[in-house]
Amino acid sequence: MTSLEHREELVTLINDAVGQGARREAACDIVGISRRTLLRWVEDGEVLADQRPVVPKHCAHALTDAEKQQIIDVCNSSEMESLPPSQIVPVLADRGIYIASERSFYRVLKEFDQNHERGLSRPRQERTAPTTYEATAPCQVFSWDITYLKGPAKGVFFYLYLIMDIYSRKAVGYEVYEQESGEYASELIERTCWKEKIINKPLVLHSDNGSPMKASTMAAKLVDLGITASHSRPRVSNDNPYSEALFRTCKYRPDFPKKGFESLTQAREWVAKFVDWYNNDHRHSGIKFVTPSQRHNGEDKVILEKRSELYKKAKSKNPKRWSGDVRDWEMIDSVSLNPEKKCA
Repeated sequence: MTSLEHREELVTLINDAVGQGARREAACDIVGISRRTLLRWVEDGEVLADQRPVVPKHCAHALTDAEKQQIIDVCNSSEMESLPPSQIVPVLADRGIYIASERSFYRVLKEFDQNHERGLSRPRQERTAPTTYEATAPCQVFSWDITYLKGPAKGVFFYLYLIMDIYSRKAVGYEVYEQESGEYASELIERTCWKEKIINKPLVLHSDNGSPMKASTMAAKLVDLGITASHSRPRVSNDNPYSEALFRTCKYRPDFPKKGFESLTQAREWVAKFVDWYNNDHRHSGIKFVTPSQRHNGEDKVILEKRSELYKKAKSKNPKRWSGDVRDWEMIDSVSLNPEKKCA
């Protein structure tokens, strides 16, 4: 859009060039406009301003105020007040009524600030990120969960309750029951706290949102023991990654009964054997391949220092085999539950 001042300047330059013998069309090309544009700008020797900003705009297909009000009245009627436009429009069509398109219904509702959840449906809830907890030593943050174990017949299950220390990855408490229960869970956490000698000491216990985890019996027991409860966000499985990883390790053991356990006793015996192997023989990748018991007992620092010295000696004997530094055997000082994501 060319301003009036700029139009007048261009017209003056073109007239001066024509007065000196130039062709008008050539002069127009030089300033970057066509001869037809010049004729449109000038009327009876006067340069005209652009009329587009002042010409009233009219959209022939725009909804009238009466039609908009009709849409609002229909949407707010007792019959339609709980329905979205995607259902209102077809209902009206079946009755031989057409007011506007579905998109127009949404647009009008937005214009009147009514484009929100209708009827008794709850609006979408914004989920805040879970609280981050950091463990720098054993018995600061525990994670627990319950998983199914197949029983002797289809539809019959046993339930493995498993509590682990996220710092050491040690399974500090476990039991197998025939049902999920907040009472069983509260008994297990109390026994675990007595065994680890942390009664009334600061402890965070993280779990998902299952009914045993949020049962009143469990909540009361945590208060009695001075434990801080932490829960995953609804339907967000990776908020409880440590327990999920432990269950995966459990169910992918070579001797895990794929066809199910024949009895509760067999299930308990197998789980006891698994926990002993996991805590005392399994070298965990998340803690520099020491066993959970070694890390829980504070033995990992010496073990990792010895590994580092061994690698350094091996490199000094034959440095040509090493393209870089020796493997990092530095002890992991802290472990975080639901760590905050760092911005790039």
